[in-house]
Amino acid sequence: MDASFTPEQDEIRRTLRELLRSRCGPHDLRAALDTPAGHDPALWTALAEQLGLPGLALPEAYGGVGCSATELALAGEETGRALAPSPLLATAVLTAPLITALGTETQRAELLPRIAAGTLTAALAVPGTALTTALALTGPGPGDWAGGGRAGGVQARRVEGGWRLYGQVDQVLDGHSAGLLVVAAHAGGFARSRTLLFLVPGDAAGVVRVRQTALDATRPQGRVQLRDVDAELLGEEGEDVLDALAGAGQVTAAVLACEAVGAADRALERTVEYVKQREQFGRAIGSFQAVKHRLADIYVAVQAARSAAYYAAWAATPPRGAGGVDMRLRRVGATSHNEPADARQHTAALPEARLALAQSLEALRTASAEGIQLHGGIGFTWEHEAHLCFKRAAGDELLFGPVHRLRAYAADTARLFDAQEVAV
Repeated sequence: MDASFTPEQDEIRRTLRELLRSRCGPHDLRAALDTPAGHDPALWTALAEQLGLPGLALPEAYGGVGCSATELALAGEETGRALAPSPLLATAVLTAPLITALGTETQRAELLPRIAAGTLTAALAVPGTALTTALALTGPGPGDWAGGGRAGGVQARRVEGGWRLYGQVDQVLDGHSAGLLVVAAHAGGFARSRTLLFLVPGDAAGVVRVRQTALDATRPQGRVQLRDVDAELLGEEGEDVLDALAGAGQVTAAVLACEAVGAADRALERTVEYVKQREQFGRAIGSFQAVKHRLADIYVAVQAARSAAYYAAWAATPPRGAGGVDMRLRRVGATSHNEPADARQHTAALPEARLALAQSLEALRTASAEGIQLHGGIGFTWEHEAHLCFKRAAGDELLFGPVHRLRAYAADTARLFDAQEVAV
């Protein structure tokens, strides 16, 4: 197995790093966070026009670059290194795969070229705090997270000529600024309840959006209220929404893992630079053995997380067999016939994706926390960048974790502790 990157992948990383270094420095970053959208529209335009980043993993038939999830994850490592606030995660990672997998040909032809060109941003609106469950990262996601009845969430009812939505969704990544909302809603009443996805223009009548204060300001979030809003069903009514969400969860976990690795690596680099300059007792504090040991531990954690993240990115790109058959999805579906139907049906996110995300988030939390400590008094100040990495780690765990639940569900999916399979 050749684990090296291709020249095209190296070029994507190099070009993106140079662009972010020149357009997303510390002052640019803070200025972007203070804008109404929470990101720099000019930077997003540059990422789209110069690199084709929004359409990196979209098919060429719809204006995309035609690369795989691996290239998208490697791009995520560079955006994570810069903590670049952009609609990339919400648009290209969370939403575009769902439109590709579920959308009708008309919907794909209308929406995907605009997403690939960067002229349309999108957001996935999942009720409550159940995004990680909906993506099958910390649980099988049977669908009750969408709400319904007394559970709240978003209700969908069929009307003549279409659907109408009513409800509220909090903590929607880029929900306050996205041009398109993909809303998970509950339909069918209590007896025949089901989860469906709907397309809602961000400026549709009855949509009220407000930006919320988030722990991690580099991932802006919005509250979306839907007041009897006209909506279009994504795809056909018989489509398996939960499997599509679980498949998107695998790509999301790989990209998030690489993002966390990039941020952790940058936090380590910044800390190493500082301990070489800061002097105490007449010598650089980086020369003390205790400091060296702490930095060595961080380095090992980051490198281990990078290996896991790269493997998850590779695993998110299924190999093709004869006739273009997706061989890895066939392996994922080959679960035990004794499993419950819900558990057998919604396991598209491979265990390695969840484990890589858990290890990368843990590495970022360690690197950022140690960075704050080793920077001393300046590390606790608002003006310093150290707290941004720490908030990224904490914010991602709140949205997509926590780490122990990611690992626990990965173990359950792999049947690691199945008493029937453990030899006594």
